[in-house]
Amino acid sequence: MTKHSAIYPSLKGKRVLITGGGTGIGAGLVEAFAAQGAHVAFVDINAAAGEALSAALPGTHFRTCDLRDLEATAATVAELSGLLGGVDVLLNNAANDDRHTIDDVTPAYWDERMATNLRHQFFVAQAVVPGMKAQGHGVILNFGSISWHLGLPDLVLYQTAKAAVEGMTRAMARDLGADNIRVNTIVPGNVDTPRQKQWYTPEGEAEIMAAQCLKARIQPADVAALCLFLASDDGAMCTGHDYFVDAGWR
Repeated sequence: MTKHSAIYPSLKGKRVLITGGGTGIGAGLVEAFAAQGAHVAFVDINAAAGEALSAALPGTHFRTCDLRDLEATAATVAELSGLLGGVDVLLNNAANDDRHTIDDVTPAYWDERMATNLRHQFFVAQAVVPGMKAQGHGVILNFGSISWHLGLPDLVLYQTAKAAVEGMTRAMARDLGADNIRVNTIVPGNVDTPRQKQWYTPEGEAEIMAAQCLKARIQPADVAALCLFLASDDGAMCTGHDYFVDAGWR
């Protein structure tokens, strides 16, 4: 279990699909849902990390997948949905926040960044929605970012994509609500992962802590705790909104 002790009986046996589940926040999601007794499948472009995590969590299913390749993504989602017997909960977590300047952006780089941070969230959701409609329920949690709310530097395409995620969530929630499918956005702050450490000096981390209301580093388990609630029956009337886990960094 994570440091959080809440157990959600409604999550036991739920079929959960997680993108970008091999490392960082995604790995925290895989661990948290598996600890609830859910049936978990996840994808990641990092084969070594995904295989190691799946080996450590018997009963989980992992497949290597480049979500920029929509044909391969569709095939992988179909395979994992088949293994699970359907999907009750989708967590659209995969993303890449490589830094870039406005001058760096070419049309090709624009397309690649949108494919990495936005496009796959829609098409993975599109792939699982028919099954959710048929079973009469489902939960989709799209992942946004605190970055565009703060206007952080050197992330113009990432922030563009993540802002769009929140609009997509609102539209999906409206269109799918009649089918009892709930759609929300998770907005993490600066989460303590190895990837994030590469972007910040100790001085930079200190500045973030100073800007937060709560003076502690956010952990993947903190993000997972919110996702568990929203995916469970306890969050049954929550849809169409953005939920922040940012320690008040705004």
